[in-house]
Amino acid sequence: MRRRELAAAGSLALLGGVAGCAALTPPASALPLRDDEWPPPAPREFRAAWVASVANIDWPSQPGLPVERQRAEAAAMLDRARAIGLNAIVLQVRPAGDALYASTLEPWSEYLTGEQGRAPAPAWDPLAFWVDQAHRRGLELHAWFNPFRARHPSAKTPLAAPHLALVQPEAVKAYGELQWMDPAEPAAVERMLAVVADVVARYDIDGVHIDDYFYPYPIDRDGVELPFPDEPAWQRYLGGGGRLERAAWRREQVDALVQNLHRTVHTIKPWVRFGISPFGLPRPDRRPEGISGFSQFDKLHADVERWLEQGWLDYLAPQLYWPIGSPGQAFPVLLDHWLAPQQNPWRRHVWPGLFTSMIGAPRRPWNAAEIVDQVALLRSRPAATGHVHFSMIALMQDRDGIATRLREGAYARPALVPATPWLGAAAPPAPRLRYGAHGPAIESDGAPRPFLHAVWQRREGQWQFAVRVAADGSPLAAPGADAVVVSAVDRLGNESARTGQRWK
Repeated sequence: MRRRELAAAGSLALLGGVAGCAALTPPASALPLRDDEWPPPAPREFRAAWVASVANIDWPSQPGLPVERQRAEAAAMLDRARAIGLNAIVLQVRPAGDALYASTLEPWSEYLTGEQGRAPAPAWDPLAFWVDQAHRRGLELHAWFNPFRARHPSAKTPLAAPHLALVQPEAVKAYGELQWMDPAEPAAVERMLAVVADVVARYDIDGVHIDDYFYPYPIDRDGVELPFPDEPAWQRYLGGGGRLERAAWRREQVDALVQNLHRTVHTIKPWVRFGISPFGLPRPDRRPEGISGFSQFDKLHADVERWLEQGWLDYLAPQLYWPIGSPGQAFPVLLDHWLAPQQNPWRRHVWPGLFTSMIGAPRRPWNAAEIVDQVALLRSRPAATGHVHFSMIALMQDRDGIATRLREGAYARPALVPATPWLGAAAPPAPRLRYGAHGPAIESDGAPRPFLHAVWQRREGQWQFAVRVAADGSPLAAPGADAVVVSAVDRLGNESARTGQRWK
């Protein structure tokens, strides 16, 4: 790599420049870097936060806010994410069969406008805004969908067309205070796939993300579990000669959804990653010693280990929402389970979810040190290449100083998102440098811009790293710098050969 980088630097000997533009002519001391001068590779780590819209947990802060207030809140969250050192946002755009974006398939969400089905006034498209503003800040934007929830208990306004419960009511079942799209009803599955396909096709998102709501979490009534009312679909299955027992049949429905989502996303845009954030406890027959608690395998009918083994996703974000020392759910033990190479043969990304909102929580609150220590523990495992905070509100409020501690500690140096080579591994062209009136800058050659530039500058003998949006035309190096190294980074995190020079 050194020879390649030196060759790239040498090819940019920066001789001459545009005729008559003396400011573009490099000083005589502009030279390629020596082999022992190059900085280390760019740091890599997925650093994200969930932004939940259901019940107005994160954004918008209240239903029915004026549009300018909604935009301002979104911009403030993106500014904070960038300032802290995050590099991705996971935005909930489908909380309950509704939409926080312009859709002909599902109604506008009441969490946005105050009434389901009511369009924003003046008209705007929140998802388009979030994508554009995230990319302007060098952040990825992953669109988060709840697969099957049709109505949340916090909802206050009536359902509005074309909500699935109105247009195909047989596909939606009442379950406690919830309404739920039955995963075994073809109409419910078709709607979910169509919604995701529509968003992937129309928006420049970086990822599709689904959460842990497949079959609903069981509701207990007087010590008895309330059964999920999927009898019509079950009887059709038996009548057609089906032989699986009921729990395995339900898992078959969820497996098929995961496979089809993975295929749908990559058929439309091969570079968009597909991620899942399941409940964090493993299936009972594979649990490490000492781990106990709720079984999503038996109750949510989610065979997460199988999805990972089959490579039906690009990243897994298991919700590891327990402290490091939790008896029965110890964070490090759970982490090592999900990172075990024997169940991740395709080497998909594993980016656990952290329960950052427990800092300052009303009951059994955590302190910021718990999250800081979990990040440090993740970094001690080479296979753990990132994490996601639930949720953004805790970082916005800087609870117990968590945002400050991350910004000044673990996130003090920016990081690129890890590459996803199975979706494409071709590196972008190396940047070309010119030396202008304000120092070194990237030469525009008319080729498509990469997503980002990874920039090292050397000051007082120390290399400092930064991630810049490719459209940023500001100087690459600050006053006092005497060398710079630049690479181009595409949407999949692939990095070009590095170009470097020194001028003192």
